[in-house]
This record gives sequence, structure tokens and C-alpha cells, in this order.
Amino acid sequence: MRSSYLNLLNPRPGNREGDWRYPSARPRVRLVKAFETPFSNVVSTARTCYSSKGIIADQDPLEDRWKELAQDLYQAGHHTTFQHAHFEFAIENVSRQFLWSFLHSHPFYNSEQVSQRYVPVKPGQFVVPDLDEVSDGIYRATAEMQMEAYKRLCETLHPVVAKEYYRRFRNRGEEHDKHEKNVNKKAMEMARYVLPVATFAYLYHTVSGITLLRYARLCDQPDCPTEQREVVRSMIDELLQWDSGYAAVLERPMELEDLPESTWCGGIDTASVNRARAFVREFDSGMKGSFSTLVGWSNGAEALLADAVREVVGRSRAEISDSEAISLALDSARNRVLGESLNLTTHSKLCRALFHPHYNFRKRISHTADSQDQRHRMTPASRPVLAAHYTGEPDFITPEVFAESGECLDSYRDAMRKSWAGINALLERGVEPEKALYLLPNGAAVRFTESADLLNLRHKHAMRLCYNAQEEIWRASVEEALQIREVHPLIGAYLLPPCGHRESAATKPYCPEGDRYCGIPVWRLDLKDYQRVI
Repeated sequence: MRSSYLNLLNPRPGNREGDWRYPSARPRVRLVKAFETPFSNVVSTARTCYSSKGIIADQDPLEDRWKELAQDLYQAGHHTTFQHAHFEFAIENVSRQFLWSFLHSHPFYNSEQVSQRYVPVKPGQFVVPDLDEVSDGIYRATAEMQMEAYKRLCETLHPVVAKEYYRRFRNRGEEHDKHEKNVNKKAMEMARYVLPVATFAYLYHTVSGITLLRYARLCDQPDCPTEQREVVRSMIDELLQWDSGYAAVLERPMELEDLPESTWCGGIDTASVNRARAFVREFDSGMKGSFSTLVGWSNGAEALLADAVREVVGRSRAEISDSEAISLALDSARNRVLGESLNLTTHSKLCRALFHPHYNFRKRISHTADSQDQRHRMTPASRPVLAAHYTGEPDFITPEVFAESGECLDSYRDAMRKSWAGINALLERGVEPEKALYLLPNGAAVRFTESADLLNLRHKHAMRLCYNAQEEIWRASVEEALQIREVHPLIGAYLLPPCGHRESAATKPYCPEGDRYCGIPVWRLDLKDYQRVI
């Protein structure tokens, strides 16, 4: 089974089976938890649908008739039977680029990964692609410069962050040593913007059987197909060693040439750079310096929501006005479900009325902020092929804290300038964009459109309007909530951080963060008065 699947993932002539040519550490993938008989479960769940004898126990999936049934279900698109079995993988030595572009680009997974906000990055921990000697020297020198800039910024940002931290927590200055670790973490959070997206991560990643099959089919897409193929190959190898039955339905990966974006997204040359610059100018002209701009929303959203609430409880407009209906759904003082730490809204009959209003935002945020933003899997986005956006010019987000120190700002901008210089030098030598763009820094700007229904956007804002949220996503969320207030004031009034919802619901303590309390009684502030530096 192992060699046959490797052939599927290496369909091109001359591509040796399982050959990881990159000189950096090979991705390591281990299956650590799984259903005992996952492929058998596909058959037994399918047969139960048509059983007059009750629940069907697991069957031998290698028996021809059950194997044929599984294949028939797969080809017909009846894939819920493949969704029951889940697989938990421990994954190491993979890039942040791979996580952003592939592993976390869809909603059907769960991951717990090492945080660059709270765990220092060690030197040399990054992907190095296979390059000629001169290009390899340029690549390594640029990545090592980024690592050194990160280390230097962690140090120079420390007093800047400390000043702001102890201004916010005035009583903590007396226990300086106790809180230094928090200052260090805040400094790391900002310094990480200079790290390359090639930086290694490790994580637990859990997916269903059908998601693994989708990985296998689409692993050859941009932005980093070499790494994607290697990791997916390893995941499927682990799967087949656990249960060889899945070989009956595995498909060959789709060729890049068969994907629609391949027609428009090729290499990087003068023409592509000029197109990217025109696109960026056009996109940014409508952003007006914001991280997130509201560009679309449901017509009559407030009336739509009010009608849906009335439908749930079976009342007319004469009994429940629009404002009262919206309050019933969104005001934590009346809807105590919203004051719970456990997110219950999808399971609440009344809260499901929030599914109907929709909002669309055009966003320009950093690669690292978007890596966290995309973890809100129910507010999906159409994220770009990065090579198609490459302008050849430094194009990055600057965290607010850098404005507090000329030395830090100069150091940050210098690291960014050198990052793009390194990438351009590689591209000029003919290095493929897949390899050169591993040197994009975390702070590189990413442009896309994100959409959400009100139920899931409300939950996202309840998490990201918190002062403990990553600073850039926090700013984008504040902008979004304020813009919704303008078009839908009845709805916008209830977009609040967790402490705001808990205060309305009389749930104490108002801040659910415990020792991580941000130091500001945010529940007393109006959204337009929100301010923070770190």
C-alpha cells in the first residue's frame, strides 16, 4: 500500500518516491489517535441507513461486497459515512506558510499549535528548500538576518512594552520580577513580525477520513506544493498502515494545471509584478488605511433577523417589535446563552436566527495575524495565491507599538527591506516563487475578502474584541463592529467583548480570563473609545 500511494503523489516522470530533497529537517508526521476500525465504520454506518434490524456492527471492509459498497458510496458523493472516523496527528518541522496556505485553509479540522506569541523561536528553525550554492547562500543569509532581527527586537522592544504594560497595570510595578514574563511575551508577539513564514511549527491536527481524502486530492495546489505533498503523503501512509481499507477509494492528486487558478497564477516576472502592483493599488484605494472595510451586507438585515426571531417563538409584529426581537436574540441580559463561556449559539433555537444576516469585509492584514484570523473557521475567506500578489516592493503591516520607539521602528523597517531584497535576489536568479516566498516575513500584507453570518461573526467579535486578543486582529474587529453599527445600529449595539456580554448577563467575574485580565475594565467603555498599544 505504501509504494502505491507514493506513486499517486509522485505522478510526474523522474520524481522519486518519497524523496524529500530539501536540506532542512523533513516534516515528521505521526498518527497518535484513531478509530479502531475506521474503514469498517464507513460500511457499517452506510448499511445502518437501510437496516430493518437496527444498528449494524462493523463489517470486514476487505470483503469484496463491502469494499464495493464503500467505493460506490464514495463515487456517488455520499461522504457522510466517511466523516465519522477521526484521526489525530502529531506534526513537526512544518512551515507557517504550509499551515496558513493548506492545513488551516478550510473549516473541517482542529489544531493546537505552538504559539509564536508565547514561545520564543530558536535560531535555525526554518524550512530550507533545495537551491544551487549561490542561491542557498542568499536564502540562508536572509533567513538568519530575520532570525537575528527577531532576537534584537525582542530585546529593544522590551523597555517599550514594559512602559506600556506597567502604565496599564500600575499596581504590578511593585512586583516587577513576577510580571516580567508577561512583558517578554508581549515583546515576542511584536518582534515575530520579522520572522519568515518558513519558520517551523509543531502541532496536533485532527481531521475526519473524508478530509484526509480531500487533502490527498488537492495537495498539489499553491503556495507550497512540495511541502504539502510530503506532509499529506506521510499522513496517508500513517492512515494506510492503520487501516489499509482506505486504499480502495484513494484518488490521484489533481494536477496543478487542472486547477482554475493555474491559468492566471504562474511564475513571478516583470509582467506579473506590474499586474500585482496594479491590483494592490486598486485594492488599497478602497481601504482608506483600515485593516477591514465593510463592503457588503444583507439588505434589511435587522428586519430579517427580527422576523426570524418572531418565527421561532410564534409571535406577530404586534406582539414583538423589531428592536425587542433583536434584543431578545442579541442582548446578553435577556439571552443568557450569550453569557456562557461555552459557545452554545449554534445549538440554541433562538440564536440560530442569527444565521440569516450576512456581512462581507475586504481585509488587509499581516500573514501572521491572518494565520490566527483564519482559525475562526466559520468566518471564511477567499485567500490569495501569494505569488500573484507579489509586487517586488516591501509590503508589510507595522504594529502600533513600533511607533513608540524610533530605534525599534528603524530596525523593523530595515529588516523588512532586507527581506524583500533577499527574495528579489533569488527570483532574479530564477528560483521558483514557491521557494523564494518562504522568506516573506510574518508581517507581509495579505489581501482578501472575508464573509460571515451574524451568529459566527458575533462569536468572533466576542473573542477578538477582548484586549488580550492579538493586537492587529483586535483592531480589525473594532473597525468591523463600528462599521456594522453604522449600517445596522440595532445589531451593532450588541457586538461586544466577552466581558461586555458577561456584564450584561450579570455573570461574574465579568472578565473570564482570570490571571490574564487585561487590566482595563473594558465593559465600561464604549466601542468607539477602545484604545491600546500592546
